[in-house]
Amino acid sequence: MIKVVITRNTKGSISGFEINGHSGYAEEGQDIICSAVSVTAYTAAGALEELAGLKRCYSENDGHMTIKLPQEMTGLKGSTAEIIMETTAIGFKQIGLSYGKYVLVVEEEV
Repeated sequence: MIKVVITRNTKGSISGFEINGHSGYAEEGQDIICSAVSVTAYTAAGALEELAGLKRCYSENDGHMTIKLPQEMTGLKGSTAEIIMETTAIGFKQIGLSYGKYVLVVEEEV
């Protein structure tokens, strides 16, 4: 199962994502659920770099990816990052709704 943890700060803004595991839906290279989660996560990471100007805000290795925003962001960079993160959360939740047996999406506040 893939677990996606959406972390929100005390103001309710998303401060990061942590994605762990493999879905087990199909063989590696044929797993549409892993692909959907991966493309959602990598799109967020790329958009944060290209559109919000946030370099090196993610790390990844086999079956694990973390996206973490800097603590303080203001202006256009902050609002752009917030839109990207909220849109990404919607994507993860939609995948979880369709494939709940394979993807668990949880939110926590820190």
